[in-house]
Amino acid sequence: MIPLVLDSYVASDTSRIESSVRAHVRRAVVINGMTAIPAGSGLVGHVTRAERAGRVKGRAYLAFRFDQLTLARPNRHLAIDTSAVSRVGRATKAKDAKTIGIPAAGGAIVGGIVGGKKGAAIGAAAGAGGGTAVVLSTRGPDVRLGRGYVATVRLLSPVTIRVWTER
Repeated sequence: MIPLVLDSYVASDTSRIESSVRAHVRRAVVINGMTAIPAGSGLVGHVTRAERAGRVKGRAYLAFRFDQLTLARPNRHLAIDTSAVSRVGRATKAKDAKTIGIPAAGGAIVGGIVGGKKGAAIGAAAGAGGGTAVVLSTRGPDVRLGRGYVATVRLLSPVTIRVWTER
């Protein structure tokens, strides 16, 4: 496991597949009492999936992984293969229901006052139609991860790191 902090900004609405992602190791990775990966070592990777939220269906999705590790001491580059960091955007079903339901109720009340039962039905339909138009024209929230975002990745394949001891 490698604890990391993002140095790049990545987002489901602005990042593209293969966009570069940079991070650094948050705290040293110690194995058998020896520091294998010093804190501050750099990680370089790329976006593997970036999808914007849909207008009605589909939540935003963002994923990236790392393929290069630059050790802080000594300055060495190593090829690595990590698990992906992935995030899904928030669901908006409850918000969408309110956006449709509240104008429908308001339309029914106003329509009922003005035109009785028939007016209430017309007002409810008009309010619901307006709310539905708003829901259909807006996207759900995107996934945005800025500098300083904390995550952890797992190495998927072994990496040989020579540990230097100072005397």
